[in-house]
Amino acid sequence: MINANRLGGLIFLVFCVGYGYLTTKITLLPFQQNAAFTAKTLPHALTFLGVVLSLVLIIKPGDEQMPDLRGYHWKQGLLICLLMVIYGFVIRSFGFIPSTVIFLLSGFYILGERRWVMMLLTALILVVFFWVLMTQFLGVYIAAWPDIFH
Repeated sequence: MINANRLGGLIFLVFCVGYGYLTTKITLLPFQQNAAFTAKTLPHALTFLGVVLSLVLIIKPGDEQMPDLRGYHWKQGLLICLLMVIYGFVIRSFGFIPSTVIFLLSGFYILGERRWVMMLLTALILVVFFWVLMTQFLGVYIAAWPDIFH
């Protein structure tokens, strides 16, 4: 009989197996081939850990009660997922700062926040701080503005 833990474990197992498959597609540069820690190391470890934990959830005995899926905010969750997909498509076109500020403002609104000044200040400070951290301190290039402003 399937219960909430087993259902969650099964969904997580499918996700981890898919993620694990995608980690095999990560290409390494020639000088990284024999390195101890590469771009594949952490994804492989996360895949292994996720598969083990999901199997524990599936195999361990538990209550035989069916999961109750009512009462969750499904609409908000789906809207946030859709917002993330849209953000992934527009970040290169609109630039990091404007697209991320709009993404955060939209996310705040979907989650029920209505204090616009607080939302705008939080989004702007967070995005600019993260952009400065990544570009100035870590040396990662992130286009801040759309290409038309360059």
